[in-house]
Amino acid sequence: MATSLLLNCDMGEQFGAWPCGQDEALIALVDQANLACGFHAGDFSTMAAGVARAKAHGVMIGAHPGYPDLQGFGRRAMAFTPREVTELMLYQIGALDAFCRAQGTEVAYVKPHGALYNAIADDDALLDAALTACARYRSGLALMTLARADHDADAVRQRAEIAGVPVLFEAFADRRYLPNGRLTSRQRPDAVLHDVNTMIAQATAIAAGEPFATADGGMLRLRADSLCVHGDTPEALAALTALRCALQEPV
Repeated sequence: MATSLLLNCDMGEQFGAWPCGQDEALIALVDQANLACGFHAGDFSTMAAGVARAKAHGVMIGAHPGYPDLQGFGRRAMAFTPREVTELMLYQIGALDAFCRAQGTEVAYVKPHGALYNAIADDDALLDAALTACARYRSGLALMTLARADHDADAVRQRAEIAGVPVLFEAFADRRYLPNGRLTSRQRPDAVLHDVNTMIAQATAIAAGEPFATADGGMLRLRADSLCVHGDTPEALAALTALRCALQEPV
């Protein structure tokens, strides 16, 4: 089943001597690498290595800014104003882009991380703040955000057009959804999918524009530009290998 759906993965989440993920193996299977920028994970050495790895494999580089929450891996809600969200995103985009420029490449898009990502999906003021960060940093810098139902997606597109920012809608192969299109809370034991066959079934349904099962027994249909697998899960390598075969031609 060939599709234009891109594959992306959250990477560069090692911090100092503490490893996270299988970036060396995963990078060969994706089209887009979302690289942590030091606030929720990652550091200067990890960013430099991640940029080099992505460039060597011809993979698009995305800045993956999060809340300043190393202890909670950026997955805890924090109270930031829209202005502060714009500024903390600019700070992190600039940090990663410095390593990109030093290696003759650039940040291609921005995908907020964790709790910040969810807050932007739920709060239009924070969505506008994220769009402002992209627009101020560089013309044409895209924002990757959660895929919505058609009516909600149109509203996001309108806000993005006003800001002059391209938008990429993202769906997840390894996360369970609620009927309203939001991701289930990570407090739930079933929030993350670990069975590769279940991931493939959900991913192929999304790619085909077909409904798939949600956490509470409903059905959901999403349209997306890119499909994510989290790099910090043990099943990431097996899942991306299978998804590359199921969805796309080899890189």
